[in-house]
Amino acid sequence: MKTQWSPSSWRSKTSKHQPIYKDETQLKDSLDKIKKFPPLVFAGEARSLKSKLAKVSNGKAFLLQGGDCAESFADFHPDNIKNSFKVILQMAVVLTFGASCPVVKVGRIAGQFAKPRSSDKETINGIELESYKGDIINGIEFTEDDRVPDPTRLIQAYNQSASTLNLLRAFSQGGYANLNKIHQWNLNFVEEENANKFTEIADRIDECIAFMKACGINDTNVRQIYETEFFTSHEALLLDYEEALTRIDSTSGKWYDVSAHMLWVGDRTRQLDGAHIEFVRGIENPIGIKVGPTSDPDELVKIIDYINPNNEAGKVTLICRMGADKIDNYLPAIIKKIHKEGKVVVWACDPMHGNTIKSKTGFKTRPVKNIFAEIQKFFAIHKSLGTYPGGVHLEMTGSDVTECMGGLQQITDEDLKNRYHTFCDPRLNASQSLEIAFLISEYLKDEKILSLKSSQI
Repeated sequence: MKTQWSPSSWRSKTSKHQPIYKDETQLKDSLDKIKKFPPLVFAGEARSLKSKLAKVSNGKAFLLQGGDCAESFADFHPDNIKNSFKVILQMAVVLTFGASCPVVKVGRIAGQFAKPRSSDKETINGIELESYKGDIINGIEFTEDDRVPDPTRLIQAYNQSASTLNLLRAFSQGGYANLNKIHQWNLNFVEEENANKFTEIADRIDECIAFMKACGINDTNVRQIYETEFFTSHEALLLDYEEALTRIDSTSGKWYDVSAHMLWVGDRTRQLDGAHIEFVRGIENPIGIKVGPTSDPDELVKIIDYINPNNEAGKVTLICRMGADKIDNYLPAIIKKIHKEGKVVVWACDPMHGNTIKSKTGFKTRPVKNIFAEIQKFFAIHKSLGTYPGGVHLEMTGSDVTECMGGLQQITDEDLKNRYHTFCDPRLNASQSLEIAFLISEYLKDEKILSLKSSQI
């Protein structure tokens, strides 16, 4: 029988990848302030996302989740937020129009500040300091002052998240997402082939809207033409912060983490008896679980049961991050086990984390061909097993960066240094992201996948 849960019950478990603050008084002061701050998101919004993810789990929709590897304080700018939102809109249109499939849009944004690191310490030229663990914890500059965990950064992270959410709500509901303005979403640096393909879709949507207007249907009486729903997510890594933003919903009387609509537990922190699984099992938000080559299918079933004892549709998303060279060896057994046990989950593909390499010029990068390969294999495996490949989880940006090699832009090893701006892991740029959207659109059109989806409706 489960022990009683509270937002602080994780403290009785082993908690990995948590910073050690030197000033406990200052930490308490920051957390006490955050506990009094307004919620960043609302329980009703999280419930809405869960209901949409339930449709994904039943093959009736597709999950598009993407955004920065790690948000930074230095790059906080409305244009960066707008461009990332814009490319997700473009991708969603490609998927929706190409595959006649509703798309649930979830950003890695407005809270994705903390990052687990393989080592707590970093050594450069014989000097050892704390590893950079995300702007919510410490600074990226390799100085002792910057690398010391600073509790005041928690406040700054909250404030930036609030401002980001304010802008996202304005974009999604204030007319920017209006399909009548779809041609304005194109980014001028997107590779010509992708831009032309998107323009063709936009032209066809214009024709459809013109027909609808002629029939008396327009953006004044069809909300979906004028606005869109956009949700936020991040890794529930820094548990002090997540606890401070966990509140009882006055409508349902249940606990919600109001830092984001959806939280996920990473591959390094998903231990069944660990603090992170203990924390997320008590909140009502939709929960993602990263699934990697080290995942044990039997333990994964136990984790799902612990988080979702009632097998509620839309509650759990399994975000599979295997690597193109490993997915065939590991994913089928996991899918078979989860399916055999009757667990209702969303299957999403994270083709980023398992395909990270070090280039000859010394940059951490991800070859686009390997990202494509993992997505292709993800769809093929589900097709062979008769299960539904429900989503994709990408580290991406709307900026014109050169961090992932390949794609139509043919970014080479030598090109990486030109615009390598990430604070942590390499991201797809807008053109590469659109390439992936067109690729997935073709897979979703596959006759057998569509027939599976239809049989589940």
